[in-house]
Amino acid sequence: MKHIKYILLSLLICSTFSCKKEFLTVQPQGELTESQLTTQDGVEGLLIGAYGLLNGNVNGTYGNYGAAPSQWLFGEVASDNAHKGSSVGDQPNMNAIERHAPTSTNDNLSNLWDRCFEGIQRCNNTLKILANLQAGQGTVKFGDARAKEIQGEARLLRAHYYFFLIRVFKSVPYVTEATSGTFVPNDKDIYPNIVDDLTFAVANLGTTKPKNQKGRVDKYAAQAYLGKVFLYQKKYTEAYDLLNAVILAKPDLTTLPYTDNFDITKEDGPETIMSVQHSVGTDGTGGDNGNVGDILNFPYGNTPINCCGFFQPSIDLANAFKVDANGLPLLDGSYRTNAYKSDFGLTGTAKDNYVVDKTLPLDPRIEATIGRRGVPYRDWGIMAGDTWIRDASNGGPFVAVKNTIESAQIGSGSAPGTTNVTGLNVNLIRLGDVYLMAAECAVEKGDLARALVLVNAVRQRAAKITPQQINGTAAAAYKVSQYASFPDVNYARNAVRFERRLELAMEGHRFFDLVRWGIVKQTLESYFSFEGGYFDYLKGISVEARDEYFPLPQDQIDRSKGTLKQSPGY
Repeated sequence: MKHIKYILLSLLICSTFSCKKEFLTVQPQGELTESQLTTQDGVEGLLIGAYGLLNGNVNGTYGNYGAAPSQWLFGEVASDNAHKGSSVGDQPNMNAIERHAPTSTNDNLSNLWDRCFEGIQRCNNTLKILANLQAGQGTVKFGDARAKEIQGEARLLRAHYYFFLIRVFKSVPYVTEATSGTFVPNDKDIYPNIVDDLTFAVANLGTTKPKNQKGRVDKYAAQAYLGKVFLYQKKYTEAYDLLNAVILAKPDLTTLPYTDNFDITKEDGPETIMSVQHSVGTDGTGGDNGNVGDILNFPYGNTPINCCGFFQPSIDLANAFKVDANGLPLLDGSYRTNAYKSDFGLTGTAKDNYVVDKTLPLDPRIEATIGRRGVPYRDWGIMAGDTWIRDASNGGPFVAVKNTIESAQIGSGSAPGTTNVTGLNVNLIRLGDVYLMAAECAVEKGDLARALVLVNAVRQRAAKITPQQINGTAAAAYKVSQYASFPDVNYARNAVRFERRLELAMEGHRFFDLVRWGIVKQTLESYFSFEGGYFDYLKGISVEARDEYFPLPQDQIDRSKGTLKQSPGY
């Protein structure tokens, strides 16, 4: 981890969800015992280990896709924002996620489950050993303030891992430091447990980072996270108060450059509320602490980083950035009319001679989100189209931007010999997200005036993005204007939801937003009808009630000897 020395500790205590039988009967070699860890250094090391799982990785660099903190697969590919991309035969289990046809043996599901429960177990170990130390079982105890702070950090992290699980699986067993070592059923709503952990964190974390280390969580992270969880529960008043507290404590969003959020040299800036810290090159791990979850999500071919053509923005998302003559989004869905699709479908001379349409009225956030042919892409040069794409017929004409880095940063910002493992942090919660969550609460509480102010602040900031240029001319007719009013609740709700899509596209939120809004079926079936006009594999897909969540991994059900029950419909 960046800013925090990474310590990997193996423990005798392990979760029934991740340990094999032989680990319970054979004395491990070279491991630390519980009594050896019952020290201040031991507890601090365990806590660092709990932070370490935020990047979804135990060891190595490949195979962490489902557990990526960006949640690109479950949050974006499962939505109307992105295709799996690449070729149809590479990572076929991801195709099933995109088409909402997964089985319980899909390795991406096991990946998320295993990594999150490993993180939970590390949090539980931290809390258990801390309690033992404070009860006098070790040497020198912590002072009360630091002990409470450690609890706050560990419980916030535990809440985060559970939140990732409940959004994907819904029916999740709740394992604590008191229940580890027993099979726990998944027949209860664990949101109250998540709320309890976050409430404790809010009460016991300060407004400065613990130990003055940037990668740690603080009160603002706890408030924002608890506000987000309340929002998912439709507890708008409780969420609104917490989110507004964060907004009031932070700088004015309109003064914070939008693109700083995706710049490796601007990390941990004033917009960051909670982020996953990534480190490459100097920590001796060979990239293990880097952004391994996004390792596949770079353009393909003759590009500065050329692996592996996954995670391509949809045609629908590209068109969502269109604006009307007043510079406002096309909330009525008319953005699909006369769809912009770059050079997709062209052949021969028309393909060779394609020139980007500079008259297209667009929100400038498109260029920070989507790489499109004929437009400069970071400092890589002009995006060349199909030569940057593994299989355009499978993934479309566009490539992702936010998860990449500048070519000038390769070396300092990527792992030695592995340019597609970068040190780019992943924002779990940023201030733009907090503004829009608060705006959503304001709408549901009937305060349309406040919602208008918050949405317009997001749009005012977007209007400050430097226009992308081609030979000195703007690459599109960029325009972002503020709403004059929200005439009614339905209009305001639609505006806030559309703004979340534009502001946070490709950042792992979209599918989960559709679920909590209760509009998965109507949105995705409409999307599949539109996008299926370009990609046969998306034609005719119907969305059922079960498709709001994914099946529990079958190996976990088997291991629990029937204690865990599969989700309905699977």
